[in-house]
Amino acid sequence: MLVMPSIVLLLLIHLFPLFKAFLDSLHTGSLIDSGEFVGFQNYIDNLTSPTFWKAARFTLVFTLVGVFGSWAVGLALALLLRTRIPGGGLIKVLLLLPWVVPIVVSSTAINWLVATSSSPIPVLFEKVGLGQPLFLADPTWAAIVVCVFKVWVSFPFMMMMSSAALSGVDQGVYEAARMDGATSMQQLRWVTLPMIARSTYISWILMTIFCVNDFPTIFLLTGGGPIDATNSLVVLAYRTVFQNQQVGPGVSIAFMMTVVLVVLSTVLYRQIRRAAH
Repeated sequence: MLVMPSIVLLLLIHLFPLFKAFLDSLHTGSLIDSGEFVGFQNYIDNLTSPTFWKAARFTLVFTLVGVFGSWAVGLALALLLRTRIPGGGLIKVLLLLPWVVPIVVSSTAINWLVATSSSPIPVLFEKVGLGQPLFLADPTWAAIVVCVFKVWVSFPFMMMMSSAALSGVDQGVYEAARMDGATSMQQLRWVTLPMIARSTYISWILMTIFCVNDFPTIFLLTGGGPIDATNSLVVLAYRTVFQNQQVGPGVSIAFMMTVVLVVLSTVLYRQIRRAAH
């Protein structure tokens, strides 16, 4: 009863816009007029659209690279920082900068590095005999740049999650493993990863949500281009609603994203419960 007022307030704040958006997804209106009721036709049109599935494929690749790439880098750095290295505290602070710096600043820096033929990285490629690729103008290179950039801005979060989990692992477990003849890789596989599994699944859930809903990383770098090569579902939904003025189709994309995220979160949450036991 004590938390009921807060629960009611949160339900009103979140459920009413959600219900209103769902109603909009069943119409063919604009931001001004709700338009004609068409039922689930917007969902059917999206599911039969090549543009939708192209965006879905890139969203999947972007999410997989973002989640597991940032987790691998973050875990490796967390393990490294557990060792006694000179200036470990300062290094840890510096490694947080990609996460702390506003995304507008980071994306501007990346644009300066790769956007034009006179940018530093294309010039470096040309000097070592690898040609002079226009990273943000070529579909394949643009997708690679966006995915790598996502790992760059996300690994500090994974590093912090991994560091917090590793701090709770009893060192006696490692001593026992070493006495049994376990190598470093065996300790990582059979001791470290199982001991931090719960934190790992939580970080995967959060990073999956971050990646699927990540609008600024993609939009500020490429705007979804070139030729929709980096067009994710959230960018497609934005362009459909705010650029094409098609609220129903755009909101229906967002609802389908929500369903997928709920399913993935449920699956990973079950893994968290298993890891807890």
